[in-house]
Amino acid sequence: MEIPSKYKPAKTETKWYNLWMEKKFFRSVPDKREPYTIVIPPPNVTGVLHMGHMLNNTLQDVLVRRARMQNKNALWIPGTDHASIATEAKVVAKLKEKGIDKSGISREEFLKHAWEWKEKHGGIILEQLKKLGASCDWDRTKFTMDDSMYESVIDVFIKLYNKGLIYRGVRMVNWDPKALTALSDEEVIHKEINSKLYYLRYKIEGSADDWVTIATTRPETILGDTAVCIHPDDKRFRHLKNKKVLVPLVNRPVPIIFDEYVDPDFGTGCLKITPAHDINDYNIGIKHKLETIDIFNDNGTLNENAELYIGEDRFIARDKIIIDLEKNGHLFKVEDYINKIGYSERTDEVIEPKLSIQWFLKMEEMAKPALDVVMNNTIKFHPAKFKNTYRHWMENVRDWCISRQLWWGQQIPVYYLPNKEMLVAKSKEEAFETAKLKYNLPDLKLSDLKQDEDVLDTWFSSWLWPISVFDGIRNPDNKDIKYYYPTNDLVTAPEILFFWVARMVIAGLEFANDIPFKNVYLTGIVRDKLGRKMSKSLGNSPDPIELMEKFGADGVRVGMLLTSPAGNDLPFDEILCEQGRNFSNKIWNALRLVKGWEIDHRIEQPQSSEISVEWFNSKLNSTIEIIDDQFSKYRISDALMSVYKLIWDDFCSWYLEIIKPAYKQPVDKHTYKATIIFFEKLIKLLHPFMPFITEEIWHHLNERDENDCIIIADMPKAEPYNKALLSHFEKETGIIIAIRNIRKERNIPFKEAITLSIKKNYDETPDNTFDSVISKLCNISKINYVDKKIEDAVSFIVKSTEFYIPLSKSIDIEAEIKKLEDELKYTQGFLNSVLKKINNARFIKNAPEQVVANEKKKKTDAEAKIKVIEEQIVNIRK
Repeated sequence: MEIPSKYKPAKTETKWYNLWMEKKFFRSVPDKREPYTIVIPPPNVTGVLHMGHMLNNTLQDVLVRRARMQNKNALWIPGTDHASIATEAKVVAKLKEKGIDKSGISREEFLKHAWEWKEKHGGIILEQLKKLGASCDWDRTKFTMDDSMYESVIDVFIKLYNKGLIYRGVRMVNWDPKALTALSDEEVIHKEINSKLYYLRYKIEGSADDWVTIATTRPETILGDTAVCIHPDDKRFRHLKNKKVLVPLVNRPVPIIFDEYVDPDFGTGCLKITPAHDINDYNIGIKHKLETIDIFNDNGTLNENAELYIGEDRFIARDKIIIDLEKNGHLFKVEDYINKIGYSERTDEVIEPKLSIQWFLKMEEMAKPALDVVMNNTIKFHPAKFKNTYRHWMENVRDWCISRQLWWGQQIPVYYLPNKEMLVAKSKEEAFETAKLKYNLPDLKLSDLKQDEDVLDTWFSSWLWPISVFDGIRNPDNKDIKYYYPTNDLVTAPEILFFWVARMVIAGLEFANDIPFKNVYLTGIVRDKLGRKMSKSLGNSPDPIELMEKFGADGVRVGMLLTSPAGNDLPFDEILCEQGRNFSNKIWNALRLVKGWEIDHRIEQPQSSEISVEWFNSKLNSTIEIIDDQFSKYRISDALMSVYKLIWDDFCSWYLEIIKPAYKQPVDKHTYKATIIFFEKLIKLLHPFMPFITEEIWHHLNERDENDCIIIADMPKAEPYNKALLSHFEKETGIIIAIRNIRKERNIPFKEAITLSIKKNYDETPDNTFDSVISKLCNISKINYVDKKIEDAVSFIVKSTEFYIPLSKSIDIEAEIKKLEDELKYTQGFLNSVLKKINNARFIKNAPEQVVANEKKKKTDAEAKIKVIEEQIVNIRK
């Protein structure tokens, strides 16, 4: 095949992705191989690809492609989440555009519109993931509202209810006035806000001019006050026992109560109690048997119980009540105040604490085994620092509010009877038959049963995801669940560690009697170069599709991974994607160089090529060892960097430079064959990170049919290699760089051959292993080994070896002395830094043995070099 002068990502990506799909390379069914399984964190069905998705799914694809090349039966299951709150909000907004109000249509009609919306918009994000190169088994795509998934959720509710773990009760919940639903504690985000603290005066009932002052950030809630509370030991207010105060503006008398909950040193020492609108007040209200007055409608407006500002939004009512309080002499003072306010994670609406009848799941006992499997490393977190966060949450877990006041979702399988009884059943028909028998209701009609209007929290379906995608709830012994479960790796974000990860662990142990995954890789947050979290509102989040069109999918994948160590935030800049694209071009140019060589089967392999092949083989295998270790520790960004440097630095900058034939000259067959083998191994190592360009190069390196693809090729394994050769070559590169620098400094053109004299010291034996390489790369006509200093030559030192390049022009002695003195000063400084470590008892005691040995060798080398430099300075001055 003719190799184009430029790599064209768009054409290549479409070609190979279509072929991979056609050949079903992503498809997995149980067989005798070791399974490797990842389940995608299901994105919202409403969603489109953002930078967080790009990072998360690139990491997953790297892991699954590598496993596939290790001959594991790799399966990556894709899917989407029905996202109750977000989806219902979008459907409601769409209906409003058509002049339809949700309250004016039936549940069935609304769900019909919701499903239409889902079918039209629901597949967008999955199609976008294909452009990234995601190698998911698309035949297994799941949606949390699929019939099988829906039924699994209902089955789990019934099981937990029958175990006594699900209950219904009136509780203070986090109410979202915009979404009109309760939220769990984990769905509330607390933000620090600049607020006002209002000091309000309450008159003592029956007194002429006796008042108490309270402080509040929410003056509108005084209309729901049912007490004022004081600490029993607070001497300032002992005279108020058995007294009442009048709630400002409405003049409702409420008791003064005494409770140790109040901090007498905070604020005024007097606390207004509003049981319907504050969780702590609610608990005090229960303890003291106080009246509860709910002054808010579900949408955050004031109701008739408030007596004033009826129908007004809570924040408008706040502005108005302050004016009226001041007019009536109740406003004492106002202070600036910083406090934390809860916001809905989904709608960004200020949360309203609200008393509501909800369904709850008891969590305390279920959480204990889920904590143990993480703390004892049965499930490993990467990085491990998140274990402490997990432990804190699990040790302080609260009952989970699992009901939502929505229509889009799994409707709670509870049926209410005319006799006020209720039944939990899989269907209305099942509940009907049970009711007739259980309660002896022969005249009961099916229409008499009313199903609970609420749906289950979206997380109540996604916590089953690793099990339900294999139908493991309904059919716990099916071949898929037995083969693929538990899954191997989960890649997700720390912010849903409790929302999703912890709950999946609980569900796995409860319903599958096993952990859901063995490793959890926690990504960081993608931020802009100013450190801000990327968001639509800030306008700092690039469109991933546009990035891929500009830089190619491989370029963007590399750009995302180059600076994204596990658990650390990613400071994203487009320049990273440009670096990824440049890397693609570098590899492409290397391909064109190698495939452009003419092969001559008659010529012998040059010595420089022979030793370079041996060196690069060692370098390749030592790097494979490093990459394997990095993957085992989930240091995926480091693994990419190891491959990147191996290709860019070692292969392109060194190996190809050494072995490439002179202009218009052929290459020998041995070197060419070795180079093609190396190239193939390199792109195999790179394939999980850059799947498209590696597949294209794979088919250019050798003639192959379309079934022989790199995606299913074997990942290279580390073979024995020569460590000494690697160490030796590292020293030789220093020599080559030094000679090139001298050529540059002295304006010696490369075409002008030079000679090199080498003086070994301390009875070292000359080693000419890489002399042929040095000669080729530096255009050296002859290398001499000498035992005396060479006159009229420029010199440099590597380790303790002296190198001399004779020059036809006279040497500037002062310049040479200056250069040597500068090098002496640098080496002495280096030696001092090494000595500080070696003389540090703590370092010697705690550092690994090899690290200490390396530092001692640095000391010996530096001392030897200093001695040689000092001798050179003395000799020059003679």
